[in-house]
Amino acid sequence: MSRPAGVTAVRQEAAGRRARRGSAVCALAAGLALLCGCASTAPAQTPSDGGSVAPSTSAAGHVPSPSTSAPAASASASAQPMARSTPARLRIPSIGVDTPVESLGLAADGEVKVPPIEKHAPAGWYDGSPTPGQLGPSVILGHVTVGAYGDGVFLHLDELRKGETVSVVRADRSVATFVVDRVQTVAKSHFPTSAVYGNVDHPELRLITCGGTRISGGGGYPDNVIVYASLVSGS
Repeated sequence: MSRPAGVTAVRQEAAGRRARRGSAVCALAAGLALLCGCASTAPAQTPSDGGSVAPSTSAAGHVPSPSTSAPAASASASAQPMARSTPARLRIPSIGVDTPVESLGLAADGEVKVPPIEKHAPAGWYDGSPTPGQLGPSVILGHVTVGAYGDGVFLHLDELRKGETVSVVRADRSVATFVVDRVQTVAKSHFPTSAVYGNVDHPELRLITCGGTRISGGGGYPDNVIVYASLVSGS
């Protein structure tokens, strides 16, 4: 069987893309502290593989670069990588998600932008990661709550189960379909950087929001909910 168009180019781009992703991962990790109403008046804990980080410590010294992280273990996907195309819409039927997807870059202060705190705020794809269906882990963020506006698009993300499907409609009108491998809830102070950003040998998807019991007094949420999924078809 001949290799689908775009696969060779995708593989050739992988090394350079991993290097670019490594330069921005610390900013993304910092942005996760602001996601889903998680910000508080106290200094945020920095996600780390090695344990709790003192609030006054810089994130840059404690978040490993994906380019040097060990490969993340995951289920094997049967689908070939797809050519690059940015995500336009995310659908997760089992938890009622059908949302536009906006692109999220870096703000002027070097931190990753997050979806807006507003009614019907969409999910956001981090543009420093592969597009959904490309080789590697594509990262999509969403709010669990949106302040005075109530529920966020990822309110029920922690209810996803292994084997359920997630589909991403892309700008070129193709659809990348993923199957959930696992769902993890983890303290922000122990954010699993290697598992989320580590190099993988097939296309994967990461969905990230906040989790745990909401802290009173506007303290946000103590945890992150992370969904790991693998591409099973691209059309």
